[in-house]
Amino acid sequence: MSAEPKRPEPEMVGDERAQLTGFLDFLRATVVWKVRGLTDEQARQTLLPSKLFTIAGIVNHLYLVENYWFGVVLNGEEDSWKERLDEDPDAEFREALDKPLSQIIDDYEKECLRCSEIVAKLGFDHEVPYRDKRVNVRWVVTHMIEETARHAGHLDLLRELTDGLTGE
Repeated sequence: MSAEPKRPEPEMVGDERAQLTGFLDFLRATVVWKVRGLTDEQARQTLLPSKLFTIAGIVNHLYLVENYWFGVVLNGEEDSWKERLDEDPDAEFREALDKPLSQIIDDYEKECLRCSEIVAKLGFDHEVPYRDKRVNVRWVVTHMIEETARHAGHLDLLRELTDGLTGE
């Protein structure tokens, strides 16, 4: 990987919002750092038995989950992926096979910024209906930390298999 970019460091002393959103922003920046510098072909390479589990697919999946949890669930937006996912549960992974990596990264970064703006307007105790239950902003942010961290780990391994580069 190229020289480590300046990733936003989470607050070591701060309130719950600063620490949780800080870790999420750090992980989002880590995802982008892990994939920058790869060619479209490298990002679409199949390195594991799953034909769809690619670097590009993972980043496109992270775009989708940001959009779903923050946009659809918390902000009440229409689910623009629902039809595609009903037809093909792997639609976001399949779509990534035809999109340039630079566009996938750009879309992901823009969606992360938009989702951060949504969270900034809501209290962590703010609840919304979710399926037959309720969910609050704190849970969604915590879930997205888990989701992003898990996939950043996948990207670590795939990047090393792709070109041998490693990093934090």
